Amino acid sequence: MFYHVQNMQYEAKPDAPDPAFATRFQEVLGGKWGEITVAMQYLFQGWNARLPGKYKDMLLAIGTEELGHVEMITTMIARLLEGAPMTVQEAATKDNPMLAAIYGGTNPQELIVNGGGAYPHDSMGTPWSGAFITSSGNLYADFSLNATAEMQGRLQVARLWNMTDDPGVHDLMRFLLTRDHMHQMQWLAALQQLEEDGLEKVPVPEAFPLSEELPDWAYRFVNHSNGKQAGDGRWARGPAPDGSGNEFTYAEKPPPPSQDKPLPPPAGDPRLFGTPPATHPQGMLGKVKEKLT
Repeated sequence: MFYHVQNMQYEAKPDAPDPAFATRFQEVLGGKWGEITVAMQYLFQGWNARLPGKYKDMLLAIGTEELGHVEMITTMIARLLEGAPMTVQEAATKDNPMLAAIYGGTNPQELIVNGGGAYPHDSMGTPWSGAFITSSGNLYADFSLNATAEMQGRLQVARLWNMTDDPGVHDLMRFLLTRDHMHQMQWLAALQQLEEDGLEKVPVPEAFPLSEELPDWAYRFVNHSNGKQAGDGRWARGPAPDGSGNEFTYAEKPPPPSQDKPLPPPAGDPRLFGTPPATHPQGMLGKVKEKLT
C-alpha cells in the first residue's frame, strides 16, 4: 500500500520563472539516470526480492523516497514554466530582452501537451522508458548498478548547477546532491554487507562454479590497444579482488588467434535466396519443401 502525504520532503520554489532551464531540468526527471528511473528501479528490485528482511525493506524505503524526488522536480519544473511567453510577439514586448531567447529555447510540448507542466521525458523530449531500469534478482549486480545510477544522477545535477543562478533552484539542488551522496554510500555499504553476510561477492554470480571457467583467462589482462600504460594499473598486477588468492597477470599483446574463421556454412538454405545462390540441387529443395508441408 502507498500513502501519499501532500507535503514535499523539501521545498521546490524557484525565485523566478525560467522556462529554458525547465527544459534542461527535465533530464534529471525523465532521463536515463533521472529520478523516475531510480524510483522504479529500486521499487521493482524490492518487489521482486525473494530475500525478506533488511535488503528488501531498504529497497522499498529508498524507492519510495525517490518517488518524492520525482514530485519535487515535477513541481519545480511547473513553477519554472510559470508565465512562459507563448508567442514571439509576447516575448518581444516584455521588458526583459532575454525572453525572446527563452521562448526559442522552451520545449513546446511542456506548454502544448502538458499545459505548462513537467512530463516523463528527458531534456530532448525523448519519452522515459522502462528499458532504463534493471531488476535482475541478483542483489550484488543490482546494487552495483544502483551505485552507478546515483553517481550519474549526482553528476548531472552538478552540471545543471552551473546552468542557473536561481537561489531557489540551487536550494533544491543542494538537497538532491546531498541525497545522491548519501545513496552512493548506501549502495556501496550494501555491497559490503552482502559480502559480510556471505550472500554474494565478485564474480557475480558467485554461485556459478569457477571450475567451469578457463583458468588461463580468468586473471589475465590482455592489452588489445597500442597504448603502453594499461599494464601499470591495479587491474594488471597484484592480487585479484575476488578473494581467490590468485594474482593478475599482464599480456602486452593478444595471443595468436585460433584457426577458426567467422565464416557461415557455405551452403545456405535455398529458400532464403542468399548470395551466392545455394548449390543444392532442385531435388533437395523439393525434399525440404515436402518435409515442411
